[in-house]
Formats: sequence, structure tokens, C-alpha cells
Amino acid sequence: MASILDGKSILAVDDEPDVLTVLEEEIQQACTGCTLDKATTYEQAARLLGSKQYDVVVLDIMGVRGFELLEIAVKRHLNVAMLTAHALTPEALKKSHDLGARAYLPKDKLGEIVPFLEDMLKYEHKPGWERLLEKLEGYFDSQFEAGWKGRSGLSDW
Repeated sequence: MASILDGKSILAVDDEPDVLTVLEEEIQQACTGCTLDKATTYEQAARLLGSKQYDVVVLDIMGVRGFELLEIAVKRHLNVAMLTAHALTPEALKKSHDLGARAYLPKDKLGEIVPFLEDMLKYEHKPGWERLLEKLEGYFDSQFEAGWKGRSGLSDW
């Protein structure tokens, strides 16, 4: 079956090589003719972001200065998904949104990343975030303290 990721250029950034391996496997299984560049440091990622155009960028938050990379990518009008395990908080989710990321994904959902990346390309910013929160609301409810949406300002979206 065709994927909206077919033929796309993707950059994945994470300081954990095993996470990049899983991302590569998931993406390569789902799309035809897509290219995937990988970086394990802020410096590598910043260099790639400055020298190539990407359709999709997946950024870890911790270990690679993900929010700084997000700002660079957004200035270049790139579609960015934030991926995290350690910065899995309502505040980091809101900051990702506010800085212009198109998605915020827990590493626990790494095996399901392709549909989230496809949604990121199919939907505009606000509908995409609404869809993401709808899909992951139960997960976030189980990870965050009660009332997390109201305290983080997410209920206002």
C-alpha cells in the first residue's frame, strides 16, 4: 500500500543509535523510495539541517538539544516530530507545540511511528495536533498527573 512518506527525505536525530535503528526499520518497511539521514549529535544534525531540505524531521529532545534543533528546523519550514522518553511531560509537549513541532511522540510508541508521521504530513498544524492528542490521550492520561491538560494549557487548543 502506498504511503504519503513514499519518496520523502527524512532526518532522524537521537543520541541513542538503537533508537535510530528502530526508526530506520519502521520507516523503510513503510515507504518506498524514501531516504533517511541519521544524526547522533546536535552538531551533526545542525549541519544536515543547514545543508539539506527534508520533508520530515524526527528529533529527540534530550541528549541532542532537540528544542534548539526544532527552532532551526521550523525556521526552514520543515515538518518536525519530537520524540522523547525522558522529557515526557505536559510542559515539554506544550513547548514542542508552541515552538512549531507538528507532533510529540513518546519513545514507547516507536513501533507505531509511521502512522503518526503520515498524519503529520496529511493534516495542517492544528488538526494534526488534535488528531495526535485524540490518538494518544489515553497514553498521556496514564503517564501524566490528573488534570495535566488544564495545567499545561493544552485544553485551550
